[in-house]
Amino acid sequence: MTEVNTIHGSPGQKPAHKGRPVYLDYQATTPLDPRVLEAMMPFYTEKFGNPHSRDHFFGWEAEEAVEKARGQIAALIGAGEKEIIFTSGATESNNLAIKGVARLQAHHNGSPKTHIVTCATEHKCVLEASAALERDGIAITYLPVGPNGLIDLDQLRDAITDNTSLVSIMGVNNEIGVIQPLAEIGALCREAGVFFHTDAAQAYGKIGLDVDAMSIDLMSISGHKVYGPMGIGALFVRRRPRVRLETLIDGGGQEQGLRSGTLPTPLCVGLGEASAIAATDMDEETTRLKGLNDLFLNNILTRLEGV
Repeated sequence: MTEVNTIHGSPGQKPAHKGRPVYLDYQATTPLDPRVLEAMMPFYTEKFGNPHSRDHFFGWEAEEAVEKARGQIAALIGAGEKEIIFTSGATESNNLAIKGVARLQAHHNGSPKTHIVTCATEHKCVLEASAALERDGIAITYLPVGPNGLIDLDQLRDAITDNTSLVSIMGVNNEIGVIQPLAEIGALCREAGVFFHTDAAQAYGKIGLDVDAMSIDLMSISGHKVYGPMGIGALFVRRRPRVRLETLIDGGGQEQGLRSGTLPTPLCVGLGEASAIAATDMDEETTRLKGLNDLFLNNILTRLEGV
């Protein structure tokens, strides 16, 4: 039982006490890494300034912390700091990316485009965002997946037309764990001249991601899937070639005018710290998780009859 209990918790935590149920829902959320919590705490108590107050020390201090976090996130995916937009989580990031591109392109004065392509097995927030666009008159193509859970690249190529503005395919499926061929999808989209968005909530910090090598134009990120805090996420928005979005939230024009609202400094710091930890621990964490997976499967196969 002691071995099995090591399944609990984040990489920085001690094994859970005996008798507590084993938590196996890590694709839904992860516990907060103690190192992340430690980095966040000062910004709840001592360093509590508004990061947008640029006329005094407390604001400068908070802004510096936010920008450091932005850089930590960017470094994990090979992006530039100015290409990272903070959001409340992957759901908001997905909505901003999909609706932002589709609506702006649909109302383009020169050559409007009113079609996007996505996948039938996407997260519900992507499917619901797509459904909302359909009600607005945007045409959606939902690609099927094969028995292996992967989309067919030839079907994707055939689905893209001169009227297509965006392709949105998740990186790692949250239910079956299949990893889509992001680099191949990105290359196909780049060749066709359409933007490529990926929901990387389950991929970020767990597998290697490079937005340039994979030709990704927009990437959604979640904090609480990678031992960071709930309530914070990010959207990578490529600057060269520039991706333009229609905003969802109006207000003070924060986040380069793409996402208004006062940034929660502690949460930004938490996502940044979780990203930095993932950057250094990814290989070791992959080995740890593989060992736990093997242990779990071995126990099922040896202890349960008929499996």
